[in-house]
Amino acid sequence: MFALRSKALAKSTHTVARWASTAAEKDSYKVVVIGAGTGGLNVANQIYNRFKSAGKALNAGDIAIVDAAEYHYYQNSTAHRTLVGSGLKQKEEMRRPMSDLIPSHLAHIVENVKTFEPKSNSVTTTSGRKIGYESLVVAAGIQVNWSAIPGLEKALADPSSGVSSIYSYNTADKTWKDIDALRSGKAIFTQPAGVIKCAGAPQKIMWMAWDRYQRTGRGDNISIDFYTGMPTMFSVKKYSDALNKMREERGVGAQFVRNLTSIDAAAHKATFKTADGSVDVDYTLLHVTPPMGPLETLKSSPLADEAGWVAVDQATLRHTNPEYGNVWALGDCSSLPTSKTAAAITAQAPILTENLFSVVDTGKVTKAAYDGYTSCPLLTGYNQLMLAEFKYGLEPKESFASFFGDQAVPRLPYYLLKKDLFPYVYWNYMVKGTWFGASGWTRPDFS
Repeated sequence: MFALRSKALAKSTHTVARWASTAAEKDSYKVVVIGAGTGGLNVANQIYNRFKSAGKALNAGDIAIVDAAEYHYYQNSTAHRTLVGSGLKQKEEMRRPMSDLIPSHLAHIVENVKTFEPKSNSVTTTSGRKIGYESLVVAAGIQVNWSAIPGLEKALADPSSGVSSIYSYNTADKTWKDIDALRSGKAIFTQPAGVIKCAGAPQKIMWMAWDRYQRTGRGDNISIDFYTGMPTMFSVKKYSDALNKMREERGVGAQFVRNLTSIDAAAHKATFKTADGSVDVDYTLLHVTPPMGPLETLKSSPLADEAGWVAVDQATLRHTNPEYGNVWALGDCSSLPTSKTAAAITAQAPILTENLFSVVDTGKVTKAAYDGYTSCPLLTGYNQLMLAEFKYGLEPKESFASFFGDQAVPRLPYYLLKKDLFPYVYWNYMVKGTWFGASGWTRPDFS
């Protein structure tokens, strides 16, 4: 029943695309997944398991993951790095060898993709190797643009600069050293305008620093300011209002629509772009969230929208171009209009898996539709966390309020979920494709 029709599928989203039962040719696979991050590992395993559960099991090696990285980082590491930057975890805990996480029935191509060629159902790696596919899933992540801020990379490499960032594995522990060493002065925490990974992280580390200073009697000697390119504390009004109220109560300053443009580490001076021009600000400690965007290889590919993200339908996660009906995307690299978090992937992966399976099996997508669900566990201090959960339209969609209370109120149970339960679930179930977010260990039924 698995007659190969990938050429027909490339021409029409309504064409049945049943896979060949014969063994795949060298460098050609039934499914190719680009990226072995949170989205890639999760969805590759879910796809394999979905076909097996339907009695249409794929052969070992029919699914290939393409990624040259040596290590996999927890939730693309931003969530865990906040804990590292707060002195609660060691950064070594956030990563594991990729070879330990990719099961033997999934092929691992230890390379990165250079070009996407959807018209020929293939990708080409940086070594020039051409890899064919019948279905392509892009889970390539997001690009952190460190060089976009002059002086930043040099400052991060300087132990005495007072500049750090939890967005780098190499500097997450420097963040904690800088925070813990500060005895007096001015601490500034930045967030750029635009799309970033885990949009709550820039202020998570700020709140943890604030609490650290209060607990150690330094609060009166250190001023804290949040310089953000955004117009509010958070995109969802309910949580933004709560965060702004807390900011005022804690005496934390805020400068909105301020984008960091350069750093003079020797002078301990940061320059911010404002609506009227620019302003120089002195700092003692500067935590930087660099600007981010789509990967260059994706921006220049036929799969990208005008902004450079993989253009997918926001409900089905299938490519919006009917000629590329066998292409899918999820996570940070996708055009999905929601926050880029690991929590979003827990909702996206089952939807993509079900629709991909159905298109291969019947030629049509199912009723499975992504509603934009995502979550941002906002650390607001030691032993307290505000659990923001929302969907498309920036509407709250909370899972735990009936058990623990209003999720806009920082609480200990939410803190423990993030600190202890989420990492356990992540390593033991999510990357193995056996965790389905709100559905727990049960794959959602979309019938």
